[in-house]
Amino acid sequence: MNDGHVALNKENVEDEAPHSIDVAPRNNMPLFIVFNAASGAHDKLQALRTIERVLTEAKRDYKLFKIEKPQQIQAAAQAAVDEAVTKDGAVVVAGGDGTINAVATVALPTGRPFGLLPQGTFNYSCRAHGIPLDTEGALRALLNGRIKPIQVGRVNDQLFLVNAGLGLYPQLLEDREHFKKQFGRKRIIAAVAGLISLVRYRGQLQLQIEHDGREETIRTPTVFIGNNPLQLQQVGLPEVKAVQRRRLAAVIVRPVSGLSMLLVALRGAMGLLHNAHNIRDFSFNTMTVRVAGRSRRIKVATDGEIAWLTSPLSFIVDQQSLQLIVPATAPQTLPET
Repeated sequence: MNDGHVALNKENVEDEAPHSIDVAPRNNMPLFIVFNAASGAHDKLQALRTIERVLTEAKRDYKLFKIEKPQQIQAAAQAAVDEAVTKDGAVVVAGGDGTINAVATVALPTGRPFGLLPQGTFNYSCRAHGIPLDTEGALRALLNGRIKPIQVGRVNDQLFLVNAGLGLYPQLLEDREHFKKQFGRKRIIAAVAGLISLVRYRGQLQLQIEHDGREETIRTPTVFIGNNPLQLQQVGLPEVKAVQRRRLAAVIVRPVSGLSMLLVALRGAMGLLHNAHNIRDFSFNTMTVRVAGRSRRIKVATDGEIAWLTSPLSFIVDQQSLQLIVPATAPQTLPET
């Protein structure tokens, strides 16, 4: 195993389709693992050793695609997906929500089974579906799991599994990344950076939005689109059930001061966002957002990654579901709180 992966045994590869709904993936399916060595604050060497030990003990063939720099993610994702298609295997991501998004973008059209090994800071994609947050637990759940189709959100050509946003939200992410580079990739650092961004932010967006037959012009510091039921549940929004029925959730903040934004965030942290009078929230099937003014380019964040997109922005639920491998005991929906 000195080349970093177990050689694939072609005799173990069968022809049957492995991505049926609510069934277990084939026990001998090879795994093609994209491992982001830069995600989160975990001990990467220990995680690699755990992957090698558990999969060797299970006699499961696998191949590792290790990422050292962000610019390597796209090539590693494409290589892993190509081999999974050719050799009838599953695509697995060991990384945070941004890495998961990048690999899912390539894997989604193929319909290959998709596994997660959490290595990020918040790990919403894993936590929402009952995937253990330790590497060994996640691996064992992966080896003995079932396939659960999960919905994918999309804004123009960018998909998102957790959330998307514009205005304050991308700025908050940029500030958070700056703080993490200085002080470390920990949740407390992310929280402090977020609080500072909320107080300092002064920008306002002038937008035209259309959703479910309605059209209006709004002024707002930020628009947030949720596709992760756990995240919505934690902040106290009632759109949790709608998101589990192939809709997306929108949160629009009314023009407020930095202090008021901070109070809105604190309500969200306490799970009381539904009581905040400074926000509007609703679910939708499709929503179009047009940016007023000369510029048609706007920063949009999707699963923690920022890109410049061209207005109008079209938010939809993708017609294709991601074939996620979840623990056999994972519930179909989130428990009531």
